[in-house]
Amino acid sequence: MTQEGSNFGFSEAPPVSDEARTLTYIAAISEALREEMRRNPDVVLMGEDIAGDFGGAFKVTKGFEEEFGARRVINTPLAELGFVGAATGMALMGLRPVIEMQFADFITSAFDSIVQFAATAHYRWGGAVPWVIRAPADGGIRSGPFHSQNPEAWFVHTPGIKVVAPGTPADAKGLMLAAIRDNNPVIYLESKPLYRTLKGHVPPGDSAVPLGQAALARSGSDLSIITYGAMLQQALAAAVRLAGDGIECDVVDLRTLKPLDVEAVLATARKTGKVLVVHAANRLVGVGAEVAALIAEQAFEWLDAPVQRLGGLDTPVPFSPPLEDAYRPDAEKIYTAARRLAAY
Repeated sequence: MTQEGSNFGFSEAPPVSDEARTLTYIAAISEALREEMRRNPDVVLMGEDIAGDFGGAFKVTKGFEEEFGARRVINTPLAELGFVGAATGMALMGLRPVIEMQFADFITSAFDSIVQFAATAHYRWGGAVPWVIRAPADGGIRSGPFHSQNPEAWFVHTPGIKVVAPGTPADAKGLMLAAIRDNNPVIYLESKPLYRTLKGHVPPGDSAVPLGQAALARSGSDLSIITYGAMLQQALAAAVRLAGDGIECDVVDLRTLKPLDVEAVLATARKTGKVLVVHAANRLVGVGAEVAALIAEQAFEWLDAPVQRLGGLDTPVPFSPPLEDAYRPDAEKIYTAARRLAAY
């Protein structure tokens, strides 16, 4: 949670460095891993095909074995349940594993190791389990139902796990640094659609972003759009169009889904009185439901309209381009939903 009185629950935007440079979203993740491995010899990487010239399915760790050696960049068998269990043991013994789940969809194979063991270890034994699972998630790139899912709700629901979902290159780096340093298991959701399409300023050096702090990506007084991950960019595009219609929006980037920045959510709801929650995951029992319930319980008297949710449809993610476009929220759908809410 944010500190009391800290800009109404929102973190301050980082100052622009004299060494300002832009990185892609995926390069920012790679830079964070490399810098933290240089800083802390206890950080090790694990995953399928992450070593050698291949460097993982998305090349995030290309060249890492050459710099850090095979003892710290570990190729695993195709056995997620086993290697996440091994990482939990390594973490209990003092290492800080960062596990690449080749696609977030495959995390189901490791569900028992994550939910039954890693998530409960501190409660049962008092031991820290400081691992991070990198989970390349989200669709929009025609990858079908086995390579496009957004599984965050399962883990937000699980006690003992933290969940982050960066939506900018700066946060991709900063949240990774913070996640590796955290003493809890962290599911780090990477938005695949942003990997090489989104570039932005990334501060050089140690630019960790504290877990549990939302960011105000755009300020307005007419309504609030609360979102995270790839939907941040879609929400910002919709907000620009809405501004042309005279509707000014707060756009709140949650960044961390657990622990949720409760004060930031309540602050924006009290400010505008109208809230639209957007996520790419299917809407039913998603993170948006928790955000809507929170606002209904603690900010009801400030509301001028029911909290609205926009998410994916309650189907597997389609492979067909027109069907996936119909399934998935985008700037146009956010604009339409926000216009309807503004007119309530």
